[in-house]
Amino acid sequence: MRIYAASIAALCAATSASAFAPTHTNPASVPSPSRPRAHRRSIMTSSSGVGGPTTALSSSASADPAIAELYRRRPRPEYVPGKISDPDYVRIFDTTLRDGEQSPGATLTSSEKLEIARNLAKLGVDVIEAGFPIASPDDFNGVKQIADVVGNDVFEDGYVPVVAGLSRANEKDIARAWDAVKGAIRPRIHTFIATSDIHMKSKLNKTPDEVVEIAVSAVRFARSLGCVDIEFSPEDAGRSDPEFLYRILAEVIDAGATTLNIPDTTGWNMPWEFGELIKKLRENVPGAENVVFSTHCQNDLGLATANSLAGARNGARQLECTINGIGERAGNASLEEVVMSLALKGSTHFGGIGPGSGKLYTAINPVHITPTSKMVSEYTGMKCQPHKAIVGANAFQHESGIHQDGMIKDKSTYEIMTPESVGLMRGESQSGAGIVLGKHSGRNAVGTRLRELGYDLDVDRLNAVFARFKEVAEKKKGGLDDDDLESLVSDQAGGVNELWRVTGLQTTTGLSGIPTATVKMMGPDGVERYVSATGTGPVDAVYKAIDQIMGVSVILESYSMNSVNEGIEALASTRVVIVPTANGPNDSAVMDAQTSRFREKKFSGSGSDTDIITSSARAYASALNKLLTWKMRRMANGVAEATDATGVGDAMALEGEPPAVVAK
Repeated sequence: MRIYAASIAALCAATSASAFAPTHTNPASVPSPSRPRAHRRSIMTSSSGVGGPTTALSSSASADPAIAELYRRRPRPEYVPGKISDPDYVRIFDTTLRDGEQSPGATLTSSEKLEIARNLAKLGVDVIEAGFPIASPDDFNGVKQIADVVGNDVFEDGYVPVVAGLSRANEKDIARAWDAVKGAIRPRIHTFIATSDIHMKSKLNKTPDEVVEIAVSAVRFARSLGCVDIEFSPEDAGRSDPEFLYRILAEVIDAGATTLNIPDTTGWNMPWEFGELIKKLRENVPGAENVVFSTHCQNDLGLATANSLAGARNGARQLECTINGIGERAGNASLEEVVMSLALKGSTHFGGIGPGSGKLYTAINPVHITPTSKMVSEYTGMKCQPHKAIVGANAFQHESGIHQDGMIKDKSTYEIMTPESVGLMRGESQSGAGIVLGKHSGRNAVGTRLRELGYDLDVDRLNAVFARFKEVAEKKKGGLDDDDLESLVSDQAGGVNELWRVTGLQTTTGLSGIPTATVKMMGPDGVERYVSATGTGPVDAVYKAIDQIMGVSVILESYSMNSVNEGIEALASTRVVIVPTANGPNDSAVMDAQTSRFREKKFSGSGSDTDIITSSARAYASALNKLLTWKMRRMANGVAEATDATGVGDAMALEGEPPAVVAK
């Protein structure tokens, strides 16, 4: 039997952000000159300067003026490529959807990318780097969707983000990037080529003269397409010869680049080294006054945030970062750390070197930090370490008796910012008057506590989480605490990609018997199938049965399980990372932005349940659903496949085992 299915269609009150930023008055944002005048006229309105339907700053805003004030972003200078009218303003460039997704196992679906992009817009980032369009048809469509939707979603204060696409310095990449982003009101092409000796010799096999010629040609080609907002990055600038940087940057400025991004690609620099590099580039590159200097710092030595801030102190006015600091290897500069550092100290500790008064500020609204952080964590499956600054589980927790005593008397004794200022409500549960969430609790109680925890869920997702809450609450005595709730939210994060669902599960195991599992799953056609399989243990048997039903061939790269809390009835939270078997029926090769080589795309999944086997099954099914959904979109976009990439075909036998499929 073969099955053909269509693909899946694609905070409460907080303290005011103005408490953390200097008071500047700047004109509200208006459309940049990067779009043709005729198109721009079609979206003009008399009220905001950017037309079309406007989006409210927060769904949490209410008729209460005090609440509404909390979500009102401070004005930012008019957006002009290569220029910032207020020299104290720092643009925030978010690359979570591009560099962040390069983290092993952090694969995001197009619908997840779109939701994250919408939250980044609520946060108020100036630039969203939506992806690397040439990597695959799915990446191209993901970037294009963000450009067409979020890049045209004008907020009530006139703000709309720049949407950027990354490309290598060749015409094919650049044309593909432009096709993906040109539908945005403010499109940008970000192109790069390596400039350090080791990269030019070992990776590119190019001479410095050849690299300069390639860079200049790339920028000129981007201009010829009609793009007037072009960012150029000399990859591995932190280890490049400064004299060569002066030369190549001057050439690309002359060719039409508007932003010069200086990457510390390997996290090699100390803050004083990187700050001095930015200073020297501003002083020695001809035409430097006509561009915006940017930083992109990796965290290999744990200095990404410090290096970014050193760059800002020395005149960089765009800082590239990611939510939760995710990214290649040790990650990137953390957006929340950079933003809150500037919010708390931007007006007092950045003067004397760069342009302007040195009272630096951004237009980020920090009350959206926690919801965005949690969304990225759920969708990528990458949890923050508990002691992560700003967004870690312990960031606003106090266990020491001395600290607790100080907090009771005056919270400012041990907190330099309030959790409410970054969108994390302490909630009634931490004030001694909390309610217990159990099997008799209603949707409103669950939704209220989730909002207090920073989850701003839409109705469908809240309903899905509440349904799982009821299932678990029936089995777990004593009610569910905050950790349980957050685990259930993560468990439902992959629901939008659910082609197959585990509907039944039974295992037998022991010292003398052969571990056996019988798994029942509901397919996209609404038909239930079940398979029995044996394995080295109960989880292995379950996974082999799921493989047979879904018709996949993958490698389980990592498997981890944690107890959400203490006790015999604690929820088990499982996370898996899978990689499709190379040249198998679910091959998922994509191009890596930095190495320009193809690699197998990884997919992660999470699951939670009071039963560890069920938790493991849910996590594995979640990861496989992401893989199959990705393959379906890839096939729909014209990538020829000789196999049934959807996995919704006959249950396939693996390793010579006969299939055991029963349709009911």
